[in-house]
Amino acid sequence: MFNISSLDPRKLADWQVAEEAEKHMKTVFQLAKDLGIKDDELIPMGHYLGKVDFIKVLKRLEKRPNGKYINVTAITPTPLGEGKTTTAMGLVPGLAKRGKNVTGAIRQPSGGPTFNVKGSAAGGGLSQCIPLTPFSLGLTGDIDNVTNAHNLAMVALTSRLQHEFNYDNATLASKKLKRLDIDPRNVQMKWVMDFCAQALRDIVIGQGGHMDGFMMSSGFAITVSSEIMAILAVSTSLKDMRERMGKIVVAYSKQGKPVTTEDLEVAGAMTAWMVKALNPNLLQTIEGQPVFVHAGPFANIAVGQNSIVADQIALKMSDYHVTESGFGADIGFEKFWNIKCRLSKLIPNCAVIVATVRALKMHGGGPKVVPGKPLDAAYISQNLGLLEKGFDNLLAHINTVKKAGISPVVCINSFHTDTKNEIALLRKLTDKAGARVAVSDHWLKGGEGALELADAVIDACDEKTKFKLLYEDSLPLRQRIERIAKEVYGADGVSYSPLALEKAKKYEADPSVKGFATCMVKTHLSLSHDPSIKGRPKGWTLPIRDILIYGGAKFLVPVAGEIKLMPGTASDPAYRRIDVNVKNGKVKGLF
Repeated sequence: MFNISSLDPRKLADWQVAEEAEKHMKTVFQLAKDLGIKDDELIPMGHYLGKVDFIKVLKRLEKRPNGKYINVTAITPTPLGEGKTTTAMGLVPGLAKRGKNVTGAIRQPSGGPTFNVKGSAAGGGLSQCIPLTPFSLGLTGDIDNVTNAHNLAMVALTSRLQHEFNYDNATLASKKLKRLDIDPRNVQMKWVMDFCAQALRDIVIGQGGHMDGFMMSSGFAITVSSEIMAILAVSTSLKDMRERMGKIVVAYSKQGKPVTTEDLEVAGAMTAWMVKALNPNLLQTIEGQPVFVHAGPFANIAVGQNSIVADQIALKMSDYHVTESGFGADIGFEKFWNIKCRLSKLIPNCAVIVATVRALKMHGGGPKVVPGKPLDAAYISQNLGLLEKGFDNLLAHINTVKKAGISPVVCINSFHTDTKNEIALLRKLTDKAGARVAVSDHWLKGGEGALELADAVIDACDEKTKFKLLYEDSLPLRQRIERIAKEVYGADGVSYSPLALEKAKKYEADPSVKGFATCMVKTHLSLSHDPSIKGRPKGWTLPIRDILIYGGAKFLVPVAGEIKLMPGTASDPAYRRIDVNVKNGKVKGLF
């Protein structure tokens, strides 16, 4: 295998590291063979990418016991991110260097952050998922399929609105259409696209003549927030996906009756777009370990988990499986814990909480961190006072993981600006909080730099798990929201807008949504609903302004604060630095 120590990420951009490593990567055929995937279980998508027929794998290995299940989450991040994916992509080869048969699973990056300020979600330095360019630019088309399936539902809705407005009942009947009496003021869905396009959040469609559609307010969300992405994450078979697809609530009738994709007779066609996407994608770390990439990011506005089926097959094929959840433990891990594990019945053995000295200093009252601008001196010079004060944020996340009954391992994702005294203080505080702690230098050294972390994870996985959910299926919606707000976010209570309160009462009285999962929408930049409030906020109330229903995913989605389902593009986006080498067609500038 290629010796990655010849690459120095301090001198090379991430895309340059990936480009060099890709010269030595395994073909997808070799990768599959090494993992134990049979020829008829691999669906090659070129030389270095493939999909895996999860149904065949699970049937063949149904009696094989599962490996150890490790979740990677984080503290409340700065806007720069704290290296959660990088840590996952370093831990996998770290465990491999300890002789473990190991796999990883991460989510497919959205074009929104890839071309905005956050960049791709491949990791960084010597801890990346490769090949980087296809990973970052559409992969095998799953997100495009979600976009098309979602927008097909909107085509069906707007077409039906136009025809019902223009034709009487007899004419509709002659066209084999039943009047659904859709209320254009009560449409639940918007269009989607996979970019951060704030100008499209609220629009008016159907302008023109009577043949140009029905005029109404509409808008766009980002693709990964689509209910169809959630369905991809939780579906366990094509039959399951087809049934879920038909239960998506697109709008309501003027009588208040749900109008579903099945009512619009479009659910089958939507599922046709998603057949290929249902199988997980197979990629690799820089050091050649297998990585499943499936479903999408954004745990702040979506479920933010890679798929259940990706984890299921990985756990059958490896002794240790590292799966990543979006953003901090307050949203990513909480949804992994109370949604994904509830639905999959998979029991995690430990959770890695990624922390950085710089983020804890920010939570301790440090200056504002702004993407694209140099870090303030407080973040690159020793300041034990800020660090100790900011530790409260990490402590909140440690306590959240402990509430699930599994072992937390704090990974100090080290930067060259961290001092020995700061690392020593952070170790001391974490030990006092009752969590394992490891310093990891995986960005600079790859798996070799993650050995201390790998040892801590192996040790934690040997402990007996006492896993328990935060709430039972029978707990009413508002009590669930209050429990999450108080026990995970640290709020004193919950308040509701008149609209949210009306919906909460309606859903609590509706037996058809009994047992639906609770998928919170909340900023990732604070434990609270307000992204400007750092640390561990005290004396506050969580405001719920709306509650969405995802009838196919079987989620009720409370929306806290002013968060948007369509992010905005910043003034200095990444696309300004992405280009193509016209001599060889290679993409440069991805990070």
